[in-house]
Amino acid sequence: MSEKRVTLAAIAGAHGIGGEVRLKLFSESIESFKAFETFEAAGRTLTLKSVRATGKMPIARFAEIADRNEAEALRGAELTVARDSLPELGDDEYYYSDLEGLSCTSTTGDHIGRCIAVYNFGAGDVIEIQRPDKTTFLVPLNSKAVREWRQRIVVEADFVD
Repeated sequence: MSEKRVTLAAIAGAHGIGGEVRLKLFSESIESFKAFETFEAAGRTLTLKSVRATGKMPIARFAEIADRNEAEALRGAELTVARDSLPELGDDEYYYSDLEGLSCTSTTGDHIGRCIAVYNFGAGDVIEIQRPDKTTFLVPLNSKAVREWRQRIVVEADFVD
């Protein structure tokens, strides 16, 4: 079984002619992104040389990308790290990737499906649950709606529609 990977950014395109790339960050900040030296992207290992903030998207330089053509070839590639390399979390914290795929049950014990995604539209995290019949619904990820989220997700029955 392969190790679980977590996407921290995606290459949005080339920047200039020297091989720099624009990044769409999924990590908390540039500083948390900089904590990693190497990333997997499109079947290759990339070594981070530098990253800097700009007005819109951060700009990064990787040792293995020498020119604009190589940078453009990686457009859309996800930059991933091993899940095991991420910092440990506190009791009430979670990584989105740890929730995705978990089985979901209601507080009445009924199996209601699987978590297929976690979103944040600005007012807090929301999980998307796919029922066995493939329909989906959203549940806020707060203590009123979700009772447990470690080995499985337990949703308060009132939030299951």
